[in-house]
Amino acid sequence: MIRPILLLLMLLSSLVEATTEPPVTADPYLEAPRVTAALAQGRAAELGIGIRKNLGLAIALYCDAGAMGSPEGFFRVGRLLASGSASTGQRRLANAYLALAARLGNVEALKYHIPSIGNDEIGEDCAGVASGTIAKSQAVGGPWEGSSFDLDAYLARQPAAKQRIAQLIRDVAPQYKVDARLALAIALAESNLEAAAVSPKNAQGVMQLIPATQERFGVRRPFDPEHNVRGALAYLNWLQKRFAGDWRLMVAAYNSGEGTVDRYGGVPPYPETMQYVRRVLHFTGATTKVKG
Repeated sequence: MIRPILLLLMLLSSLVEATTEPPVTADPYLEAPRVTAALAQGRAAELGIGIRKNLGLAIALYCDAGAMGSPEGFFRVGRLLASGSASTGQRRLANAYLALAARLGNVEALKYHIPSIGNDEIGEDCAGVASGTIAKSQAVGGPWEGSSFDLDAYLARQPAAKQRIAQLIRDVAPQYKVDARLALAIALAESNLEAAAVSPKNAQGVMQLIPATQERFGVRRPFDPEHNVRGALAYLNWLQKRFAGDWRLMVAAYNSGEGTVDRYGGVPPYPETMQYVRRVLHFTGATTKVKG
């Protein structure tokens, strides 16, 4: 289940100098496709797999996974902050994220937690606070600036099946007058190009189309990559006309629905949607670009 980060952070208030008591265990579950995608892309940024190594970006992506309800995302934030020659302040912040991950069921977080140091307070902006801390100590750039996401290099390191889907998107996008990089960025954010992906809300396939959108754009075989991609591109073409080519609004509508964007007169103030828009635009290499 996807939950806003503020709800997750409320759990932290029940921690007493970390996790000296047994953690709350969680039933095993499959991560939502968007969570799995953010974790995979964070790992690529952390280890420099296909893209330039950027610990700030890795933390930002792990924070997004955590904000979408992933204990693993918060664990990886804590693990990164605790690594190397971390300062006491940074180590206390790491403890806070590790404790939160443990509370949410990630037992491995306990291995990195040091109760004697105590916990710092977690702010509302996980990506900004955490990556800002690690940037000061390890001289990396900010989470979404200073190092572009090399989309082509990242895709080149994917399995052959995913590379074929990426090439399909490149080939078909011009037919719908949609920028291929925007379509690829959405596919990465939605499922990391996983054709069999299914979300808890029953969004399906590479581009995570819900049944209503499938019906709206004539998608009969949602797990067939070509059918799924063509349906998503038809939707993006429609959104492009609806929002005059404004990528921010198109991406926000893809995430939360065009009616929601209309209601708020812009990107809705939902943490997940704002993070989603930021992540997709970063993947396109056009973080500040609003027009297609």
